[in-house]
Amino acid sequence: MDQKKKIVLGVIGADVHAVGLQILDFSFTEAGFEVINLGVMVSQEEFINAAIETNADAIVISSLYGHGELDCKGMREKCIEAGIGEILLYVGGNIVVGKQLFSDVEKRFLDMKFDRVFPPGTDPTEGIRWLRQDLHMDEEA
Repeated sequence: MDQKKKIVLGVIGADVHAVGLQILDFSFTEAGFEVINLGVMVSQEEFINAAIETNADAIVISSLYGHGELDCKGMREKCIEAGIGEILLYVGGNIVVGKQLFSDVEKRFLDMKFDRVFPPGTDPTEGIRWLRQDLHMDEEA
C-alpha cells in the first residue's frame, strides 16, 4: 500500500477558533492524507517539531482571529534552522487585521516564503488540489 502524505495542521498563535480546523482535518483525511492535527493555540515551534517527529510533507496553518501575519513571521527561517527548510508551508483563513486586498496579503505571505496562501472562506478542495499538485501526488498514480 502507498504511503500517505502527511500534513501537520493547526491554528497558530493565541487563536482558539476550532470549527474550520475540524472541517480541514475531515476534508484532508477524506482526501487520503494522514493528518496530524495539533489543535488550537499552536506555536511555530510546535508545528516544526511535529513536522520533524512525523516526517511530514507539509505544514498547513489556519488562523481566524486576524493576527496570522504576526504569528507567521519568521516561520520559513525557523524551518530552515530546524533542517526542514523545503517543507511545504500553507496558510489560510482570516490571516490579517481588517479588510485588505487579498492580493496584497498574499504577496506579503509569499514574501515570507509561504508556498500557498488562501483567503477566508476557501473551500478545502482548493487546498487539497494544490497539495496534490505541490506534492506531485498525481504523478504517483
